[in-house]
Amino acid sequence: MTTPIQPVFSEVNLDAIGDHEGRVVVVLSEPGKLHPAARRVNKLTRGALLRFAESDAFEKMKDGDSHELAFPTGMKADAVQVIRLAPRADMNIARKAGGAIGKSMAGKDILVLAGPVKHADDLALGAVLRAYAFTDHKTGKEADTKPGSLTVMVSRVDQFDGAADRINAQSDGVFFTRDLVNEPANVLTTTEFADRLVALKKLGVKVKVLEEDALEKLGMRALLAVGQGSESPSKVVVMEWMGGEKDVAPLALVGKGVVFDTGGISLKPGAGMEDMTMDMGGAGTVAGVMKTLATRKAKSNVVGLVGLVENMPDGRAQRPGDIVTSMKGDTIEVINTDAEGRLVLCDVMWYAQEEYKPAGMIDLATLTGAIIIGLGHENTGVFSNDDTLCNGLLDAAKAEGEGAWRMPMGPGYDQLIKSNKADIKNVGGRAAGSITAAQFLGRFVKEGQPWIHLDIAGTAQVAQDGPLWPKGATGWGVLALNRLVQDMFEAE
Repeated sequence: MTTPIQPVFSEVNLDAIGDHEGRVVVVLSEPGKLHPAARRVNKLTRGALLRFAESDAFEKMKDGDSHELAFPTGMKADAVQVIRLAPRADMNIARKAGGAIGKSMAGKDILVLAGPVKHADDLALGAVLRAYAFTDHKTGKEADTKPGSLTVMVSRVDQFDGAADRINAQSDGVFFTRDLVNEPANVLTTTEFADRLVALKKLGVKVKVLEEDALEKLGMRALLAVGQGSESPSKVVVMEWMGGEKDVAPLALVGKGVVFDTGGISLKPGAGMEDMTMDMGGAGTVAGVMKTLATRKAKSNVVGLVGLVENMPDGRAQRPGDIVTSMKGDTIEVINTDAEGRLVLCDVMWYAQEEYKPAGMIDLATLTGAIIIGLGHENTGVFSNDDTLCNGLLDAAKAEGEGAWRMPMGPGYDQLIKSNKADIKNVGGRAAGSITAAQFLGRFVKEGQPWIHLDIAGTAQVAQDGPLWPKGATGWGVLALNRLVQDMFEAE
C-alpha cells in the first residue's frame, strides 16, 4: 500500500537553507517582494531570485503557478522552485500550488519556504496528494524510488499545531481509495478487498463481513444474482465508526464494489474493458472515508457498507430477462446485466436502513456512462431527495475543490423503468440514463429517509494528470465526505 509523505512544519532556519540537498521551494506573493527566507536564497544565488521576482515572467504568473530555477549557484539544492501565491490565497489555490510541488518531488527532499502564507497547511496537503505514485506492481528503478521528505518553514509554527496530523488523516484516506481503485482485479478480488477492510480494525473500526449464506438469509438476491457467474464469492462488508454520542443515529455511506465488470452476459466491448477494474470506486471511496475518520478519531457516528461482487459471463450468470427479488421484496426484471451496480446498491441500501435507521444515507457508485456524457470528468452527479443534506454535500465538495453538480429527479422518469413483468426493470433506455438509475435507487429509500446518490463514474478515475493526482484513480469524495461529517454529523 502507498504511504503518504509525512510533512513537518518548522520555524524558519536561515542557516539550513544553503545546505539543503534536494529541492528548495520559495513562495512569493508580489513582484520584487521577498520575505526573510527568500532574501537568504537571493543572497546565496547572488541576486538570481530577485532578478526573477522582478521579471516579466513572474509578473505574468497567476496564484498557484510555478517556475523552476535549475542548479542554483551558491546552494546545494538541485533546483529552486518559485511558487506565486498571495498571503491570503484561498485553500484550493494553495493546494493547487502544493500540487506543483508534489509533481516534481520524485523522491527528492523538499524544503518549502512558505513565508507568511496563511494556508501553508493546504500547500503541504496539495504536495502530499500530488506526490502519490502507485508502484506496487513496478519493478526496477521506479519501484525502488522512495518518497522524499517535506519540510515547510513558516513564519509562525504555532499557527499550524496539529496540521501534520490532519494532513496525515486526509491523505491516508485518499491514498487508501486510490490504491484500491488502481489495483488490478486479479489482485483485488472480493476476498482481498474484504481482508483490506478488516485490517481497519487496527484503527478502531468495527468490521463485519457478511458471506453469501448470510446474504441469502437476508434476502439480498438482487446483489447475489450479479455475482453468481463469478468464482469470487459475493460479500457485504460493514464498517462502524462510533466516535460520537451514544445512541445518535449514524450517517450511512454505501458503496458499489464491483471488483471487475465485464457486463456479464450483456458483454461490454473489448476496447477499454481493462478500465473496469475501477468499478468498485464507490466502495473504495467509502473505505477511504472510514480510514480518514478513524485516523483522526472523528467525534461522529458513521457506518460504511460496501457490496463486493464480480460481474462475469458464465454458465451460472444471470441472463437478460431474468427476474430477481430484492431484500425489500420488490421484483426486478433484468433487461441488461451490465446495469448491475444498482442491483448491488439497492440491497445494501435497504439493509443499511433496516439495521441502522441512519440520520442520512449517501450511496456512491461508478454507475453510468451517461453521467460522463452529461458532466464529463469535472463533476460528480448528485441526486437527492433532501435539500438540507444535499446542500451540505455540495458545500463540502465546493470547499474541498471536488466538483459536484446536482441533477434532477422526478416521478415522470419512473415511467422509463416500469416493467410489464415485474415491479421495476433495471434500465430504461438511452434517455436520461443517469437519472433513471437514480430513480431506480430511490425506490429503495424509505419514506422520510434523507438520501444522496453520487454517480462518480466520471470522477473516480481519469485518463490525464490533474492538479492533485496523477493519471488514474483520483480519490474523489474522501475529502468532501470527511468535511460533510465535520460540518453536519460531528459532536461538539
